[in-house]
Amino acid sequence: MLSYRSLLEAEAVAKAVSPDNVRVPLGLFVKTMRRGKRVFTIIECETRLQTFVATIDDLLSGVSVAERVVSVVKGS
Repeated sequence: MLSYRSLLEAEAVAKAVSPDNVRVPLGLFVKTMRRGKRVFTIIECETRLQTFVATIDDLLSGVSVAERVVSVVKGS
């Protein structure tokens, strides 16, 4: 779970990583959702541990990029 200061920040991050919900390998399920100012991701992995770790790494990388973009936009 990730918490943000505003609904808009949480929504931006959730939408930024939501495309990951669509294209995933067989045996992997990823769903990201926003609840208020919080963003939750559910990951179910029925394959290798390496797949699970790589999925988390990709997700957090996308979150990091989205947070930086939000920060830059807010600073404008």
